[in-house]
Parts: sequence; C-alpha cells; structure tokens
Amino acid sequence: MTTTGTTPQASGSRAGGYARGRRKREQILQAAISLFGEAGFHGTSLRDIAAAAGISHPGLLHHFPTKAAVLEALLEHRDEVDEADLEAELDQGTDFFAAMIHLVERNALRPAIVDLYTSVAAEATSPDHPAHAYFEQRYAATVARMLEELETRRDAGGLRPGIDLEASARSIVAIMDGMQLQWLLARDLPRAQRPDMAGALRAYLDLVLVPEDARAAD
Repeated sequence: MTTTGTTPQASGSRAGGYARGRRKREQILQAAISLFGEAGFHGTSLRDIAAAAGISHPGLLHHFPTKAAVLEALLEHRDEVDEADLEAELDQGTDFFAAMIHLVERNALRPAIVDLYTSVAAEATSPDHPAHAYFEQRYAATVARMLEELETRRDAGGLRPGIDLEASARSIVAIMDGMQLQWLLARDLPRAQRPDMAGALRAYLDLVLVPEDARAAD
C-alpha cells in the first residue's frame, strides 16, 4: 500500500531547516539593530549587516532581499514585543499609564533597541526614507491611543481640571521619545547620573492624572 505525505525523516529535516532559518534570521536582525543604531539606515549597507552577522551577502539576500526589508522586520518586531508586553499587563489589571511607565523602564534595559528607534526615527523625517510612512502611522496611532486613554480617565473623574487632552496626549509621546534621546546622549555617564526616563514620564503624569486614592476620597 502506498501512502502520501511527508515521511518522519523528511518532516524532521524540514523542521530543523526552519529552526536554522529562524536562528539565522534573528542573527541578522541582531546585527542590524547595532549597525542601524550606530550608523543609521543610510550609513549601513547590506554587506555590513552580512559581515556583522557572519553570513555571506547572498545568504543574507535569501532572508532579506533589501535593506528596507531588514528595517521593516526590525520595527515590526519591536512593536510586536512592546504590544504583547503592554497587553499582558492590561489583562492583569494594570492601569494603562502605569503600564506605559513600565514600558519605559524596560527600554532602559535594552539600549540597542532605543538607539535603533531614535536613530531611524530622525532619518525617517525625510519623505523619501523607507520608514517615513511607518513613523507617520505609528505616531498618529500612538497619539490617538493616548487621547483615548485620557478621555477614558477624564470620564471616570481621573483627570485634573483644565487639561487639554490632545496637547497632553502629544506631550506624553514627546516626553517618552525626547527622554530616550537625552538618555542615549548620556550613555557614557554612570547609570546613577543618566536621565531617568520613567521618572520624567511619571512626573508629567502626576500633573495630569488624579491618583486613584484621591478619586476614591471624593
């Protein structure tokens, strides 16, 4: 009797190939994170990335046909990780703005990612940059999410009087990104002397939000 399908040996071989492919892809992306962060998108070539990843140029092209594809994969991965962490906290009952502070705290533990984001975001202000549309959409979505959360907080009596919601939403995003830049510029200083990114965001939110215990007292 004949059977169709993949033999166990072939299936195992294919699974091993997929695993090796994923590892190689991650290796390439890790190399690109450092290079894009140090030299920017335009200052880095695919050959630079291949050399840093310990792979041939044709081998890299097998995974990523263009430099823009590498950048897109990096940005998507960063967003997926951040979104998963944020949603996990929200599912556990953490307040949205407290979860945002935790996100900033996590960023302080991954300087390469912060460096990449800040470097590429600055370059992407140029309309012809491959990440220009990504950052346009990301900022619009991020400000909209902040505005939505502030509106929810206002409706629950958790916003201080006279707060301009849209200005506050944009200020939160500006503080998060601006503090990343200041933090990176101080990277050669001892940890205790570097700007406190999470502390700056927390201080601003204290000016805007009414604490839970104060609302309960009212």
